[in-house]
Amino acid sequence: MSGTVSSRSIDAAEGQQTATPRQIVIIGGGLTGLATAYYVHQQAIAAKTPVNIHLVEASSRLGGLVGTEWIRGHMVDTGADSFITNKPAGVKLCQELGLEDQLISTAKQFRGALVLHQGKPVPVPEGFTLLSPSAIWPIIKTPIFTTYGKLRLLSELFVPRKRIPGDESLASFVRRRFGQEALERLVQPLVGGIYTSDPEKLSLMATMPRFLDDEQRYGSLIEAARQQALQASAGDRNTSGARYGLFAALRGGLQQLVDRLSHTIASYVNIRLQSSVTKIEKDVGRQRYHVTLADSSQLDADGIIVTAPAHKAASLLAWLDADLANELRAIEHASSAIVVTGHLAENITHPLSAFGLVIPAIEQRRILAVSFASRKFPDRAPPGQVQLRTFVGGAMQPELFDQTDEQLIQLVKEELAETLGVHGEPLFARVVRYPKAMPQYHLGHVDRVNRIETAIARHPGLVLAGNAYHGVGVPDCIHSGQSAALNLLEQFGHAEPQ
Repeated sequence: MSGTVSSRSIDAAEGQQTATPRQIVIIGGGLTGLATAYYVHQQAIAAKTPVNIHLVEASSRLGGLVGTEWIRGHMVDTGADSFITNKPAGVKLCQELGLEDQLISTAKQFRGALVLHQGKPVPVPEGFTLLSPSAIWPIIKTPIFTTYGKLRLLSELFVPRKRIPGDESLASFVRRRFGQEALERLVQPLVGGIYTSDPEKLSLMATMPRFLDDEQRYGSLIEAARQQALQASAGDRNTSGARYGLFAALRGGLQQLVDRLSHTIASYVNIRLQSSVTKIEKDVGRQRYHVTLADSSQLDADGIIVTAPAHKAASLLAWLDADLANELRAIEHASSAIVVTGHLAENITHPLSAFGLVIPAIEQRRILAVSFASRKFPDRAPPGQVQLRTFVGGAMQPELFDQTDEQLIQLVKEELAETLGVHGEPLFARVVRYPKAMPQYHLGHVDRVNRIETAIARHPGLVLAGNAYHGVGVPDCIHSGQSAALNLLEQFGHAEPQ
């Protein structure tokens, strides 16, 4: 999609009261921006509030970090390839858009993950979920830990609660409860595959607060995992995400969600592609905003929702509120690259009997993780072929992001050969770069976001959304857009919670 799609207000033709439409500008056409536009329209219809919605995107396409390409018979997701289902926003939006029959689950026979241990892939102990095990025997059997490491990990049952509850770094928390081996050999690579962060800086309260809660409630994360497993087995499994397993994808790749959202909003949103915003100013007398674009044109707005990354939002809002801009700018972002490669299955020694491989920093490799895309979703590759997605860079190895595409491809070929026995030239190699795309939820992030939200409240009609604040996954971005839409319509005095 390119150019401008004609806009129309919600008016009497849709059963609304005739009134001057509120002018709403959404900055950023990634998944958050698209979801925001969709939910603004839904909220406005429910509240019988006429609006004109304008969505401004600096690049030539919608979807941001989400995209799907076909390369030599492979369906390649260039960003996220699936989303977690225990956060309902992703599944719910797919259902609302008529995509429920396109939702697919991961292949059951390959569920599980591998971790590199002394240069060899080893299964992650069964029942180990990010920070805690729900079963003891797999811990005893695994070669990942020394005898001391196993005893230290299992002694978590007897580690006392933290006396003064509060935030803590991931590294500090895991070291305190499970020991150094558990941190560096298992937890760091598992969590690093999600946040690409330094565990010594990563805020547990901002990323996985349930583990802090579990410590206080149960006294032990092992006991918490055991109790929760019992409750899950006895409880009602008929939830929106249960039928898809923990992760779901779309039959045609996540681009399907972008395409359906884009098509759905096209009739009521004025979409401007290749239109950079350079400045946001407030007209105090009229309680309106002026949005200046790179071509010097302006949009007048009663409300603005900024879904651009925090560092870009900071630049846009510096004219309006220097303190707010400084807080936004203080949210660090990491850069990473995905190198997608296709291979003949016969050219890979390892059976790839899992969804992927995570790499502990102590292994001193040059890659963060490898996702076995065609094991998770077999239709991603033709028969007899395998698709791998290798992650490079992040906060722990930022210098690797600066290498050329050719250097990254060569690096990945060497690493795949040494870790998984991949030989021969790949059928294709595609490098996808995401500069400053992953916000780092460092210690103090929750307090910083609270200060940002306090500051933004000084500017009625201005709202922030995106992955920099309350979660980085696909459902988090969708929920952020929905919350931003509700927030803005509530400020207009007409929103109805959904």
